[in-house]
Amino acid sequence: MRKLRILLGFLIIQLPEPFVRLLYLGRRTVVAGRTIDPKAQAFGELVALIRDINDMPTVEESRAQLLTMAQKLERPGPESVAARDVMLPGAAGERRARVYTPRDIDPMGSVETLLYLHGGGWIQGAIETHNGLCARLADLAGIRVVSYAYRLAPEDPFPAAADDILACYKALVAGETGLAIDPARLIVGGDSAGGNLTACLMHDLAKAGLPMPRAQLLLYPGVDARLESRSMQDLRDQPLLPASRIDWYLGMYIPEGHDRLDPRISPLFSDTHAAQPPALIVAGGHDPLWDDAQRYAGALRAAGVQVDQFDYPGQIHAFMSLTKVLPQGNEAIERTAGWLKTTMRTN
Repeated sequence: MRKLRILLGFLIIQLPEPFVRLLYLGRRTVVAGRTIDPKAQAFGELVALIRDINDMPTVEESRAQLLTMAQKLERPGPESVAARDVMLPGAAGERRARVYTPRDIDPMGSVETLLYLHGGGWIQGAIETHNGLCARLADLAGIRVVSYAYRLAPEDPFPAAADDILACYKALVAGETGLAIDPARLIVGGDSAGGNLTACLMHDLAKAGLPMPRAQLLLYPGVDARLESRSMQDLRDQPLLPASRIDWYLGMYIPEGHDRLDPRISPLFSDTHAAQPPALIVAGGHDPLWDDAQRYAGALRAAGVQVDQFDYPGQIHAFMSLTKVLPQGNEAIERTAGWLKTTMRTN
């Protein structure tokens, strides 16, 4: 019976949105006044059938699951975008990166660039899990995207990832790599844990008095490791990203005894917000990290930073990487690419 329900779930998520909306008429989940998108609810129910939220996999299994999900559910980038692997500096040696460039853009030249930091809970994720998203942003925004593979926990816990990213950024803007980078033509961004690491980089740059990028892009970021927000409590059993799994990630990322309020872990508590560049924050209302995004946007605004927000009250975590089944993920990518293009070209 369970196998039949799983098969039915796969069929439902592939149906056109109007049909799914009819199937869920009158039974869509509402949390704090936010009604879930019907396809997001169908996908969440499928995930709940496939895995138990309280049954944690091994790290290797979790990494394989994320890669499989990306391969099956993320729309690929267009063939017109070239992808080229390079090595870039890290804090403990070179790290792999992938450079995405649309036609007529020099992959190594001085052009508008997005340095992208993938999500994955600090323990998983890779260039390959975000291949489609990065290629599509490059295509739609008409810019170069550089996806950077920082070190992962538990093999390399905090502060390895943050240190790698800081070392890479410093080398890029200092002209110490083969890529020509001008901070005034550079945006740094990432999703989930990558959004966290983007915000942590802004803190590090401000503390060190280093040149800031033109802007920062935060896609459903985690910025408060206490995990005590209302949305974290309301959505603690959300199938795709339950609170127990976030805590599992953090338990491997943060060394035992280290303060979770360290602004290099919880950038919501940074004292450098006023020194930071403009931001775009994207959030989903059925993501436990919804309040993290809302609070961070508020903290930046309170410090005088220009913040644009794309809120999707019905969406789940990582919806911009589930674009074969969640149409709003495609819409969010297109809007984000438009923001990148406009921000890059604004004097």
